[in-house]
Amino acid sequence: MNLRITPSESAAVRDGLARLADGIPDLPAGADLAPALPATGGVPGRWTNASGQAPAEAGVVLYVHGGGFAGTEPRAERALAHRLSQATGRPVFGVDYRLAPAHPYPAALHDVAAVHRSLIEQGVPAGRIVHFGESAGATLVLSALLILKAAGDTLPATAVVVSPLADLTLSSPSLTVDQGRDTISKAALETVCTQYLAGARPDAAPQSPLHGELSGLPDLLVIAGGAEVLADDARRLAAAATAAGTPARLDLYEDLPHVFHLAMLADAPTTATDTFLHRLAQWTHERTA
Repeated sequence: MNLRITPSESAAVRDGLARLADGIPDLPAGADLAPALPATGGVPGRWTNASGQAPAEAGVVLYVHGGGFAGTEPRAERALAHRLSQATGRPVFGVDYRLAPAHPYPAALHDVAAVHRSLIEQGVPAGRIVHFGESAGATLVLSALLILKAAGDTLPATAVVVSPLADLTLSSPSLTVDQGRDTISKAALETVCTQYLAGARPDAAPQSPLHGELSGLPDLLVIAGGAEVLADDARRLAAAATAAGTPARLDLYEDLPHVFHLAMLADAPTTATDTFLHRLAQWTHERTA
């Protein structure tokens, strides 16, 4: 569905994103950063558990950060993980997957899959696991789901993908139509894809999820900004999943840019990011209760 955002609210979100360059606020004193489980499939990462939340055995959010498959911002990622833990009522594990160009496709998606398998092996019920990814991390979530499904692994209850790069051929119309309205560009994404794929085909799955078989996946919540160049990737993903029989909902926030949700990390929350967290919490609760 299209979520209407007023011009003043859009300006507040963009201002929040700009202010992140000045630094990320500290986590609350009560944040629990201790490991919630002893193992994570040999893949490094960080646990974040908002104060008073349930233990890992009651459910986990597996969080896959963005950064063009090649970058990481640990402070911002931990701050977002804390917000996700608050919203979902469960600990969050942020995956420190291997980065391109030193580790191109398929290294990162295998790291994500390894963490998921480790959660299952340690007794976390699959029906209480949520995968959450943003931008390139959303691509990795979708790619990992495809290889987990193909291998016959138990899948999570649901996946939430924000601003997904779903088609690495970069053929969605919004990549050209929305140039100049977003914080990223088609030219930047061309570099991202070339570096990540390292010669692998952009029109094949699992690396390019829209070219895969989307049937049999967990329920998908697809979120994007209406002004971002990947808006049509989000639209196409939700439509293709639905056509394949996978329940999918599209939340399109009008006039907002790529990974607009990160504005919640600024000092002042906005109506849009509050709505984002509320709808995320409602979606995950309904599918993991």
